Amino acid sequence: MTTNESILTQTTEFSANGISVPGYLARPSDLTSAPAIILIQEWWGLNDHIKDIARRYAAEGFITAAVDLYDGVVTKDASEASHLMNGLDFPKALSRLTATIEYLRNLDGVTSIGVTGFCMGGVLSLLTACQNKIEAVAPFYGMPDDLSAIANLDCPMLFIGGEKDQWITVEKMNNLKEALQTNNKIGEVRIYAGADHAFFNDTRPEVYNAGNANDAWAQVLAFFRENLK
Repeated sequence: MTTNESILTQTTEFSANGISVPGYLARPSDLTSAPAIILIQEWWGLNDHIKDIARRYAAEGFITAAVDLYDGVVTKDASEASHLMNGLDFPKALSRLTATIEYLRNLDGVTSIGVTGFCMGGVLSLLTACQNKIEAVAPFYGMPDDLSAIANLDCPMLFIGGEKDQWITVEKMNNLKEALQTNNKIGEVRIYAGADHAFFNDTRPEVYNAGNANDAWAQVLAFFRENLK
């Protein structure tokens, strides 16, 4: 375990009901109780960027469980990342995320649970929210092609996307808006003008957009603070 003045971090296992997933836990050092956030990786794996985001959430008062769905594998190569994502057993990954929810429900001090993730993690965060009882979900530029699961969404959602994204296109995001409306769900789809896919990732200067990333961070913090008590 490592510490600084405001947070505690450790590499650990999130386990419940006989299912386990390795990960990185960051929590405020000065709070005995706090809401929790499950943070789901991009297709690169549980890398230093995702761990940094976990620490940022912890510094803002959230117990943060960053899951490692690749079991220790991390890459900077896009072709390898694509291979890893396409080889991921999504039903198994969702079972491991359900186990992480149960782990947090039983962790001393956790008052409520939200889920967020980026790209692949955005897809999994939305599906996790549609399959489990949580209090809030905030996917970043990731959603399933089949939006029928939205009928089962039982918590508020804030979706973050970019206007220039060629994977999660404006058309797809508008379909998500329509699915929310059709199913009478509480949710917002926020599309940032001029932003590309992965615009939040400050380790990728070719796509990072500081202004939009800073605003998205402020929006998602406000969203979680409103819905996670």
